[in-house]
Amino acid sequence: MTVIVVAAVIVGPGGRVLAAQRAEPPALMGGWEFPGGKVDPGEGEIEALVRECREELGVEIEVGERVGGDWPLSTGGYVMRAWLARVASGTPQAREHLALRWLEPGEYYDVAWLAADLPLMEAVEKLLAQD
Repeated sequence: MTVIVVAAVIVGPGGRVLAAQRAEPPALMGGWEFPGGKVDPGEGEIEALVRECREELGVEIEVGERVGGDWPLSTGGYVMRAWLARVASGTPQAREHLALRWLEPGEYYDVAWLAADLPLMEAVEKLLAQD
């Protein structure tokens, strides 16, 4: 069975993108990702995305367009689905991450993205360049 993981590509003014540094598990600790998490049973993907951002970052988000299709994760049976989003209310806080960082255009690769998130960042960069 495929496990769906949702990710929020939170975009701020000027094309800034929010990156989050993993605190766990040990194998991923210190790597950078887009915030999100697993979809709970009976939960919709957008609903899960909003919940995860509320829990992990303390913000309410407005979800925009989906980015790409299914992004395979290195763990077998997991796929990531990502959406562009913006902060509707609140200020992002690192509740479950080691750190958060707003990356300006030109800084998108200044962090060590996790292998699963790097191709997503590349796709996001192309999308934002079209705006």
